Amino acid sequence: MPSAAPRSTLDYRIHGLDCAEEVSVLRRQLAAKKGIYDLRFDVLQAKMTVEFDPARIPAEGIEKAVAETGMRAEIWREVRETASWRERWQRPLLAGASGLFLAGAMTVQGLAHGGLLDAILHHEHAGGSMPAAAIALCLAAMLTGSVFVLPKAWFALRRLQPDMNLLVTISLFGASFLGEWLEGASLAFLFATAALLESYSLARARRAVIGLMKLAPGDAAVVHHDHEHRMTVDKVPVGAIVRVRPGERIPCDGQVAAGESDVNQAMITGESVPVWKEPGDDVYAGTMNGDGLLDVRTTRAAADTTLSRIVRMVERAQQRRAPSEQFVERFSRIYTPAMLMVALLVAVVPPMLGRGDWSGWFYQSMVMLLISCPCALVISTPVSVVAALASAARNGVLVKGGAFLEEAARIRTVAFDKTGVLTQGEPSVQRMVCLNGRGAGEVLERLAALESASTHPLASAVRRYAQEQGAATLPVTGFQNYLGRGAEGEVNGEYFWAGSLRMMAGQGFDPAQVLDRLSGQERESGSLIVCGTREQVWAALLLDDPVREEARDSLARLRRMGADRIVMLTGDNRATAERVGRRLDVDEIHAELLPAGKASAVETLRAASGHVTMVGDGVNDAQAMAAANLSIAIGSGGFDAVLETADVVFLSGGLTRLPFLLNHARRTAAVIRQNVIFALALKGAFLVLAFSGWATLWMAVAADMGATLLVTVNGLRLLHARPR
Repeated sequence: MPSAAPRSTLDYRIHGLDCAEEVSVLRRQLAAKKGIYDLRFDVLQAKMTVEFDPARIPAEGIEKAVAETGMRAEIWREVRETASWRERWQRPLLAGASGLFLAGAMTVQGLAHGGLLDAILHHEHAGGSMPAAAIALCLAAMLTGSVFVLPKAWFALRRLQPDMNLLVTISLFGASFLGEWLEGASLAFLFATAALLESYSLARARRAVIGLMKLAPGDAAVVHHDHEHRMTVDKVPVGAIVRVRPGERIPCDGQVAAGESDVNQAMITGESVPVWKEPGDDVYAGTMNGDGLLDVRTTRAAADTTLSRIVRMVERAQQRRAPSEQFVERFSRIYTPAMLMVALLVAVVPPMLGRGDWSGWFYQSMVMLLISCPCALVISTPVSVVAALASAARNGVLVKGGAFLEEAARIRTVAFDKTGVLTQGEPSVQRMVCLNGRGAGEVLERLAALESASTHPLASAVRRYAQEQGAATLPVTGFQNYLGRGAEGEVNGEYFWAGSLRMMAGQGFDPAQVLDRLSGQERESGSLIVCGTREQVWAALLLDDPVREEARDSLARLRRMGADRIVMLTGDNRATAERVGRRLDVDEIHAELLPAGKASAVETLRAASGHVTMVGDGVNDAQAMAAANLSIAIGSGGFDAVLETADVVFLSGGLTRLPFLLNHARRTAAVIRQNVIFALALKGAFLVLAFSGWATLWMAVAADMGATLLVTVNGLRLLHARPR
């Protein structure tokens, strides 16, 4: 029995792989090659994995086959933090050069014909009076604007698979043949600009994943008997003891084996304050250790940590969300060969039937090609989208692409993270209860002095509150911090302590004298700081993460605009979540969720309603964002990786921008529909005229340029969007 053919696997970086269309081209090209067994693509990282028989097709053969498509393959190397100079600047420089050449041609034409408006509207034909310098500049604009289009168009022509690249190329040649140099140069520049925007969006997504990967430390201090040594995180075995010092990030998922400390795990669970950890508690890779020393027993390998799974889900989501084919690209699969066939029929059939001379009908076929030029169609969507994106950015809303605007127009079910989105994201003093006849001023003076030596977030909230109340600053000596309980010291020469109810009990006081002064709701939510001397308790302060001022109004406006289901997802405790949910009148509350739980909740919502928008502000939201149809990040969260990963970022205005986004997206979708319908209807009318032999070149020019001008003006109306 013959042995199985040997198989090799190689990873390639594909230069020019920007969307699903290129994936289809590569599949058609390589799948037909003998010796290739499997192809896998990662659009996010421009990566292709090939499983093949090197005896039947060498690696050089694969690279050559890719080169025939107009793309370029090189052996994969690990993801780089920065792209090469060529990768970063080639597209923008070529698109910019095309625009400059076009502007130069219009200037020369304007000088020759008395003004810029005449330069735009005046179309000279081959052999006409258009200045040679203007023609040369138009040719330069077409060449620099179509550098990435021409190889792909040639490949499509050879394979007899017409696509948008081929249609644009034929339009460029047709415009040149008929002397419509400015039109051809404009088409090349606009198409290059659209490709540049798509490439830029994908590059930002790649950088976001790299940023997520850098959250976890690269090495860890592994304890071995009576000593410790450092090793890379990917080599730390499950069950090893890892030592985490104060201020360090935890390198692996695990359980605390020894030590106590507060850990800031907001990036994973979304909790607004650090969580106290002691032996037996779970900790997560990438979270920040506080003031204590922890020995952590690892429970997962580096490749399987909660953070790693988040990174992988974001990668898969970005692959799913690689820019979908534009309407015109899909339409061109029928439109391109149909127009080529129609032009050929116009040139051949009437003279064969004796309905006129060959030269006249050839002229009509050239008119047909000019009418079929997709200028208005190509411009109709990108002009509207660019105008909409620009106006949204001016209003504090960064939308990563036209596809996300389209999705935003369908917002119906919205899931919100709690901390930092519906609430302010940091604790503040909500109420102070003075006890045993003490005044607020003297309590705050001593409490602020003691907390000034602490770095705990609750201490920072107390200091802010004391400053707002005008409390004086007193000296503190003998400060001592007790992790997870509180602190003590001498303030103005007198012993003073502050901390939790556990600290209070340790001072010999009954916590009931504080709890009896609080309502049931206050007992169930928020954090409590108690303070006093050895003789008596002076005061209790209730701290909480307050609801954003704009949240209730924004959610109410969202309902009036058609959102029929508002859900809150949080890693915080249920009592706190329900209290916030009641204030905001949300429909559903899901509390105490880890990232995977949030993602699962979003998947359930998608199964029920079809379209789900997720609004968050931290890495703990990234999995849920990846599972949603549309992800929105609140920029005030300040977490760069999530801001890069989200489809939409609110740079200012917070939740007030959500109703604006919905209204703006719906208006954009309406304008795009208007433009496409108008462009197709006008072209259809003039095609009928051309078939009947009544169309002239100037009519074709008027139809094409008129449609282009009108859809452009209509799209630019979106620049004037303003929040209501």
